[in-house]
Amino acid sequence: MRTPYNPNQSPRVIIIQKLYGKFFNDDADLTFSKHRFKKFIKDVVLGTIERDDIIKEEVKNHLSNDLQLTNLDKVFQVIVKSAIFELLYKPKISTKIIIKEYLDASNFFLEDSQTKYLNAILDKIAKKIRILNA
Repeated sequence: MRTPYNPNQSPRVIIIQKLYGKFFNDDADLTFSKHRFKKFIKDVVLGTIERDDIIKEEVKNHLSNDLQLTNLDKVFQVIVKSAIFELLYKPKISTKIIIKEYLDASNFFLEDSQTKYLNAILDKIAKKIRILNA
C-alpha cells in the first residue's frame, strides 16, 4: 500500500520552502533538519543558490520567448530554478522523476492552472537541457 503524499516530508517541498526563504525573505539561517534525504535537500538548495546566475542564463537562453522569470509568482520562480538545477546537475535522476516530483510539490503551493503551465515549462526546458548535456 502506498503511503499518502505528505508534503512536509517531500524533499522537493522542503527545497522550495528553503529557497523561497533565501531568495525572497532574506532568510540567512539555512539549517537543514534531520531528514532521510537531508544530503540531497542541502545539495539542491545550496547548489541552486550558488548557481543562480547560470540558472537564470538557462531560462534566458531556452525560455525567453515563453516567460520572464521575474514576472512570475515567487514560488513559481523557485520551483523553476530548483528544477533547472536538478536537470543540469543531477544527471542520474531521470527527467520524468524530476518533473513529476516538482509537479507534486507544486500542488501544495500553486493553483491547478499554474501547475499545468509549470509542467509545460519544465517539459520544454528539460528537453533542451538534457539533450545539450547528454
